Amino acid sequence: MDRVQISADSILQARFDASRVVKHTPITTSAALGELCGGHIALKAENLQRTGAFKIRGALNKLTTLGDDARNGVTAGSAGNHAQALAFAARTHGVPCEIFVPTGASIAKVAACRGYGATVIEGGDSLDDAVATARARADEANMAFCHPFDDVAVVTGQATLGLELLEDFRDLRQVIIPLGGGGLAAGVAIALKQHLPDVRVIGVQVEVCAPYADVPVPSGAIVTLADGIAVKRPGEITRPLIEHWLDDIVVVDENSVADAMVLLLERAKLLVEGAGAVGVSALMTGRITPSATGTTCVILSGGNVDLGVLAGLVRRHETRVGRRLILFARISDRPGGLARLLTLFAERGANLIEVEHVREGVDLHVRETGVQAVLEVKGRDHAADVLAAAKAAGYEVDEISAARAVASRLATIESLLGDG
Repeated sequence: MDRVQISADSILQARFDASRVVKHTPITTSAALGELCGGHIALKAENLQRTGAFKIRGALNKLTTLGDDARNGVTAGSAGNHAQALAFAARTHGVPCEIFVPTGASIAKVAACRGYGATVIEGGDSLDDAVATARARADEANMAFCHPFDDVAVVTGQATLGLELLEDFRDLRQVIIPLGGGGLAAGVAIALKQHLPDVRVIGVQVEVCAPYADVPVPSGAIVTLADGIAVKRPGEITRPLIEHWLDDIVVVDENSVADAMVLLLERAKLLVEGAGAVGVSALMTGRITPSATGTTCVILSGGNVDLGVLAGLVRRHETRVGRRLILFARISDRPGGLARLLTLFAERGANLIEVEHVREGVDLHVRETGVQAVLEVKGRDHAADVLAAAKAAGYEVDEISAARAVASRLATIESLLGDG
């Protein structure tokens, strides 16, 4: 279809209409990211926005433009952030709200959405399924359907972030934006380039779901840390806008997204969801190079992270950087045998996280038992010191990988099930 036109005046009006609700989010920097990538890098913390993501901008503008057409309520299909934003906006406007999310959507996002007063219905494998169900519900109940990205009013609302960037920086040269359906990336690019035509705007997708980069998208459910941008098909409105206004699109892998989330948490003290961290991932992996002059700004688009995911990320990171030591030792199967080994670990300054007796699938003497222990250590040198001390004390002990530890546990479970 032809590319729609979004005027500077309409973006200014959207900003004025939402000014009592939408925050002007802060700008921060990360010395660690700057040292790693070079250049002057700034982070736009939309993860600190109302409802935890940029989506409130588009949702509020959509409700404002609907006016009386929303009196019977609004409905939408969403992976989570649009759901929260629309629920919040509907409460602000005093209208009912029903949200449809894919099965397995973020627990934190669904809970927050219900907390804003919306009715949430889970079902289907993908965002497309949720959107289709929401459309049918809107027709059935004469409600207003609010698309999460493929809507001119929504794109215009997201564009207000671009106006903030113009105020935040005098030397803006490059902006890196998470790219899902395209509403945020298109809106920000339009707002910026109407005033700074030479600024580079780059979209970032995750490789498991990157239709704008022409990467084949798998059928069925998509499992990714960046669930907020796991959109299988570009919108009819947003695709022409993205093709016209963006300068480039890059793709990042899942592991680099996890690394970016941890760096932001540990070094920048910012809790950012996978979809919001893809821009940092692109810088860390060299997929994007910071501008040689002026400021490169990365949009951290959301911060709604399930705590279960966060715990897994921390464990993964601690293991990768050598702060967790997983070892297997043979000890005497007599009273006090385990206590003496654990005392040795404590004396060397290692903190016990987990310990497990392993007797199945291991060649042991009748008076021996195997012990698998997970220890928190200060780094690789400390881990080597702990291992050396155990061996010097006469223990037969080996470091094992996290993958081997998981395989060992699964084998034990299978053995026990087989015995039953």
